[in-house]
Amino acid sequence: MRQLPTILKTELLAESGHFQIEALHLQFSNGQQRIYERLRGTGYRSVLMVALPDPEHVLLVREYAVGVEGRVLGLPKGGAEHGESYLQAAQRELIEETGLRARRLTELGELTLAPGHLCHRCQVVLAEDLQPASGDGDEPEALELVRVPLSELHDLVAHGELQEARAIAALFMAMGALARRV
Repeated sequence: MRQLPTILKTELLAESGHFQIEALHLQFSNGQQRIYERLRGTGYRSVLMVALPDPEHVLLVREYAVGVEGRVLGLPKGGAEHGESYLQAAQRELIEETGLRARRLTELGELTLAPGHLCHRCQVVLAEDLQPASGDGDEPEALELVRVPLSELHDLVAHGELQEARAIAALFMAMGALARRV
């Protein structure tokens, strides 16, 4: 296995309330030097839930996404608050975004998004045995809850209806976990 590059210097290029842009001066094991920029978070931890109301369906949400300036179909998700475990955050976010709570939560693993430039990691949680619950959400408008047969997920992706990479990867992880149970 190759040795990791040596970080010669890190520079803070810009900063906001949520992100920092850093330049890393790296030296590789062969002597080559390069400068890479990355978007570093401020310790934000997040969860993404694959919520199954029954063994044949998944709950998706349609909400406004400022990055693409449109409404996107994806999975319920949110941030973990300070001192909150991923499972606690998943339960809270599930209640806030869907009005349901899970009697069974299972951590499936971690996803990264654009790891060459972004320092963000997201914990994927499978939520099963859902029951009605009430809680206040923090969304600026109500999310559209969409119940989708698992058998139709491939069509949603193929037709461009479901495009969010994290949601597609999390669904892939969940389908694998469910298949291993059989």
